[in-house]
Amino acid sequence: MSYQGNWQERAACRGEDPELFFPVSEMGPGARQVAQAKAVCARCPVRAECLQYALDTGLDHGIFGGTTDAERRKLVRRTRAEAA
Repeated sequence: MSYQGNWQERAACRGEDPELFFPVSEMGPGARQVAQAKAVCARCPVRAECLQYALDTGLDHGIFGGTTDAERRKLVRRTRAEAA
């Protein structure tokens, strides 16, 4: 997939503190941070492109396309299982 066309320039997270999208944990205060980051993603016009970018490049930390790294790993496993 090509990432040209500067989809990142249309991302809802532009202008947000990048730290918001890299919680230390998904529990306790981190859960609130994950929810806040996902709320930004929920209103993003390029959420699908962001998720595909994270999947294609193997990003394994942070919130991308409205998913956590654990959710992306689960999605990859499910996709591979369905393809098998």
